[in-house]
Amino acid sequence: MTQTAPFPPLKRGLVAILRGLKPEEAVEVGRAIYEAGIEAIEVPLNSPDPFSSIARLVSELPETVLVGAGTVLTTTDVDDLAKAGGRLLVSPNIDAAVMGRAAYHNMVTMPGVFSPTEAFQAIKLGASALKFFPANVLGAAGIAAMRAVLPRDAKVGAVGGVSEKDFPDYLAAGVSVFGLGSSLFKPGMRPDEVAERARAAVAGWDAATGTS
Repeated sequence: MTQTAPFPPLKRGLVAILRGLKPEEAVEVGRAIYEAGIEAIEVPLNSPDPFSSIARLVSELPETVLVGAGTVLTTTDVDDLAKAGGRLLVSPNIDAAVMGRAAYHNMVTMPGVFSPTEAFQAIKLGASALKFFPANVLGAAGIAAMRAVLPRDAKVGAVGGVSEKDFPDYLAAGVSVFGLGSSLFKPGMRPDEVAERARAAVAGWDAATGTS
């Protein structure tokens, strides 16, 4: 079995999904998110020049920040992500070739799953965490039902239609990582707007988990 890198011990299980981010705004937006208390950033590959944005974030943010790409579908994407310095690989599906290449580069992986069959396949392929997507379709109850049959140490993430108001229900269902997209960032938003939303997400996490 291949094995990708373990999911790092972030203070908060929050991943900022910056779909549509432009390279010229990447550093300012990334700093706003990091300073608000979020330590993981994903730039989906259907954003403008995504690898440039990723390289800038990696260069300008602290080494402890987990930066990477989303919507990673091919092994070429994996290699390009590695060249940009990204360490986090997020995908909407589970693909053995992509996972094997990610393991070669020692990346943290969150492949998308929607069923027990896909979840166990992702675990077999060495996933760092499972990305239940779209989470708002499954709901906390659906994820809880599947969580009951998964290995106890499997790290479970929820992505898709999730915001800070949903944290308590999903945490109770066994979710420990949340991908925040449109609730946090939309193309054209100013860094101060993103910072305000990031602070709200952090406050929601802290309240739901008792983090201080």
